[in-house]
Amino acid sequence: MKKSSVYLLALTMAVLSSCEQKELPMDGTIIPVPTDVTVIGDSIHAPHMQRVAVHSSLTHAQPMTGLVLWPDQAADLDATYGDAISMEFVYCLPCRVVTGKENGQIQYDWSYLEDILNDIGSRGHQAILRFRYEYPGSKDVDRNVPGATAVPQYIKDLADYHETFNNTEDGPTYYADWSNEELRWFTMQFFRDFARRYNEDMRIAFMEIGFGHWSEYHIYGTNLNLGQNFPSKAYQKEFFEGLAVSMTIPWAISIDAADDTYSPIVNDGILMSLNFGLFDDSFMHAEHEIGSGDGYNEEWWNLIGQGTRWRKAPCGGEISYYEESDQHDFLNPAGMYGHTWEEQAAKYHISFMIANDAPEGRYGTAERFLQASLATGYHFKVLDVVTDADSTLILVTNTGVAPIYKDASFLIGGSSSTPGLKQLMPGDTLLTRVNASMLGGKKLEILSLHLPNSFGIEYEADVKP
Repeated sequence: MKKSSVYLLALTMAVLSSCEQKELPMDGTIIPVPTDVTVIGDSIHAPHMQRVAVHSSLTHAQPMTGLVLWPDQAADLDATYGDAISMEFVYCLPCRVVTGKENGQIQYDWSYLEDILNDIGSRGHQAILRFRYEYPGSKDVDRNVPGATAVPQYIKDLADYHETFNNTEDGPTYYADWSNEELRWFTMQFFRDFARRYNEDMRIAFMEIGFGHWSEYHIYGTNLNLGQNFPSKAYQKEFFEGLAVSMTIPWAISIDAADDTYSPIVNDGILMSLNFGLFDDSFMHAEHEIGSGDGYNEEWWNLIGQGTRWRKAPCGGEISYYEESDQHDFLNPAGMYGHTWEEQAAKYHISFMIANDAPEGRYGTAERFLQASLATGYHFKVLDVVTDADSTLILVTNTGVAPIYKDASFLIGGSSSTPGLKQLMPGDTLLTRVNASMLGGKKLEILSLHLPNSFGIEYEADVKP
């Protein structure tokens, strides 16, 4: 197992005063460690401490990772698939939470969103949310107007607001009027207000954010007109710079934002430095990879992701719907279009992936769902644990394909390790301390203050005394 780095964290000043700079025989990294503690391979050597037997395994999809269903499907399959998923995906409509504007203030009724979040939470899952304006052919906004935008009605009623329309291959579609100053102001203010209310809400795991059809950074079936049926590049820059300040929920944008026809991002160093993740709305389709097709998707991943964006924020998306068989067959252990799910999840450091139609396929069993979910995101493995009457040292590695994007810590009784496990990269190893003893059979758990108490983070361990 590769160990690219080792850290000793959460030491008190008293302990630090008895430390010296010592080179661990792992990778030559120089870090402060107690003078009588060394790490050799997967073992902690501390003469004054005793090794503790710890045995644990993973039994369910880990929080903020895995395959994802939509709420209706998740509800129908909860009895069999509930432990195989940790998140559910929802399109959200701004017009459903905005009732108007008075004295310069947007008026909100959040009950629509609260009902969604409470429903998902009732199954022990978190939400991935995506607000959108355009959805070809959808009747979610108005059953009598297919393709109506989700722009709040008070903006639609303005005399200088004029939507455009086109019939696309997916159905009739109305387009938000980005020439309208109120729409531009509202969109930025809406996300500021949303962030102020929901940044610390444990029911939400991630956000997907963008413009165009399904907020996926593309429109088709009509002519692109920046500043009219799609926001101008100048506005996009202003929007994302503001979002980066206000939004602390991990958020992602479509890989299609790599297309400079639509977006300024890849040509703007400031925007590229923002901590956004990526989502791919046609993952694993026949032409996804450069080596086995035209490689459009992989090209965009490389251009906007540059192979490192997953270190900052989550990467995911949805399995392709190009062919019905894509969702049905991607879990085939033998692979699809020359690539297996596990291979692609590792290559793109996937934390989540919508697979709503997969249960209808021959490979989409609950058992396979769980196996596939555990191939995503972080995966903690405790290598060694030693303790004395006052403290416990834990050596842990991340054998997954991505870090955890919200902090978590080991917990013994009421004491936790700090700063915890956030950003422990795949292959990295962490030596951390809890100011509590495991003598007397105390349990070693993982706690995240960003998750409801019922959302347990598990770890693997087979440590013998």
